[in-house]
Amino acid sequence: MKSLTGYASLENQGEGLRWQWELRSVNGKGLDLRIRMPDWCAPIEAELRKRVGAVLARGNVTIGLRIYSDGSATGAAVDPEALDRALDQIAQIEARAAKRGISLRKTSASDILSVRGVVSEEARTEGMTDALTALLLADFDVALAAFVDSRAGEGMALSAVITRQLDTISDQLVSIRAILPARAEAQAEVLRAGMSRILETEQLDPARLHQEAAVLAVKSDVTEELDRLDAHVAAARQLVASDVPVGRKFDFLCQEFNREANTLCSKSQHSGLTELGLEMKVTIDQMREQIQNVE
Repeated sequence: MKSLTGYASLENQGEGLRWQWELRSVNGKGLDLRIRMPDWCAPIEAELRKRVGAVLARGNVTIGLRIYSDGSATGAAVDPEALDRALDQIAQIEARAAKRGISLRKTSASDILSVRGVVSEEARTEGMTDALTALLLADFDVALAAFVDSRAGEGMALSAVITRQLDTISDQLVSIRAILPARAEAQAEVLRAGMSRILETEQLDPARLHQEAAVLAVKSDVTEELDRLDAHVAAARQLVASDVPVGRKFDFLCQEFNREANTLCSKSQHSGLTELGLEMKVTIDQMREQIQNVE
């Protein structure tokens, strides 16, 4: 079992550059890749998608690549385009303020330099070389492997939590079965009392009474629900032990768990069974919350 959340990063340098790969993911219904990197690195995007798709099935995954000068050339530099945008924005703000009679302090050069993007160490180049492509992809493979491992590590923790929740449901099923005899006796007593009140005022066909009592007994029987819950627990344990993506199957199974627990409560007619049924519903809801993070 693997988690849908994970994180990994890697830094390296070569070819007069230094770079940082960063991968992070959160839960998602499908595999949604968002790749953020310099425009001139676009030729490797298709390969990145291919490599991620080969090892991940689900998750909203963000891949970031930042590339800088390694310091052997020029360091930080002013980005002319970003500077022009900042100056235009400042002029617009000052003009709008003056129109409204609002006085602003004089803008300094340090104020402009602090605007995000005006000063950047990010390296700029006109294209990818074969050598740089090979270095970047090799490092990406390392970062991707660490990222997959991080999801597997969180998946192990999720497995432990979900296994404990399944154990709790199994214990609740044992407790429910233990109170069924007392429930049956309580139901029989209520039925006998009701029948006595009816027979005191009306003459009814005894055969019809037995038939109606049998129908009531069938309607209140929870054996099938308990057997199906046992089967769901067994199926869930198999999913926990599986080494393939099971998140969607598990989510559907949780819906089936909840359906049976609801039916159990609706048939209860016994305070002890109702209490245990509600406790089971809480456990199922908690388990389903965990399942949302399973690949």
